[in-house]
Amino acid sequence: MSSARWVRFWNTEPDMSSGPLLFLAPMAGVTNTVFRSLCKELGADVLTTEFVSAEGILHRNERTRRYLEFQPLERPLGIQLFGADPSRLAEAVKAVIDWVSPDFIDLNFGCPVNKVVSRNGGSALLKDCPLLASVAREVVAAAGSLPVTAKIRIGWDSRSVNALETARILEGEGISRLAVHGRTKEQGYTGEADWRVIGAVADAVKIPVIGNGDIDSAAVALQRLRETNVAGLMIGRAAMCHPWIFREIRSAIDGGGAPEVVTLRMKWDFIFEHTRREVEWWGGKEELAIRSMRARFMSYTRGLPGGARLRERLQQVTSEDSLRAIAEGHLLEYGDQPV
Repeated sequence: MSSARWVRFWNTEPDMSSGPLLFLAPMAGVTNTVFRSLCKELGADVLTTEFVSAEGILHRNERTRRYLEFQPLERPLGIQLFGADPSRLAEAVKAVIDWVSPDFIDLNFGCPVNKVVSRNGGSALLKDCPLLASVAREVVAAAGSLPVTAKIRIGWDSRSVNALETARILEGEGISRLAVHGRTKEQGYTGEADWRVIGAVADAVKIPVIGNGDIDSAAVALQRLRETNVAGLMIGRAAMCHPWIFREIRSAIDGGGAPEVVTLRMKWDFIFEHTRREVEWWGGKEELAIRSMRARFMSYTRGLPGGARLRERLQQVTSEDSLRAIAEGHLLEYGDQPV
């Protein structure tokens, strides 16, 4: 993405002549620098780190350093923060800007995980609009000229869908862009995303709104863009299984021909490349890196022929050689068919 296009995006009414932007959703335990880079190469426009706590940044521990690691090709890249103490978050913002120089700061007001919510972080702030406003206000002030964005859910539960209220509050406190996941905290990742609410938010505020939830194909992406005034789309779980979705959506938006069909061999080659880069990122610690990849193997092989039996074997894999042996056996059995 050109720098001019990035600058335009932060205007109150972004220039969409080059098409809506495609975002990789920040996902804990998934969107490290390796996976983000791969998605960037396949067409993701904007990347954000998995969330990190304000306290982790202020203590500059090794675990946080790995969360924040990124490569130049990943820009524009944002650091996503969570927490509930406005002053500590403001301190963390200044510290992380000094530490890694991100392109924007993103505030997590959407995580539904209990260990985050129980600390009054993530979607817990959707129940406390004064605190949410205070967090946004102090972080925006601390960030100075650096844009601050936010991600929310549509509400805490079906009885308290308050996305319009929270969106207006965040816009008023200086948030530059808002991503809206179309589920409540209570839903977690079950049920369907409510795109009517996402569309209503996009109509209610002047800042760019990014829609998130259940975008699992180019056809669905085009439908959501037709039905709402969102400035872009955020893709999460679909990218975990099929990262080519960014390329496919961009091709559909641009009205180009159908992108190259992904085959079983191509998918395995992608898995090998992801694994190779992961081993490199872990400093050559092959077994440790591959253990960390097992959950990714589960996602990548979802929907493949013989998937259940395949995943049983992948849960035990400990080396790149054993991974290749499994792949070759799978290709021999099923052939290089489209997936």
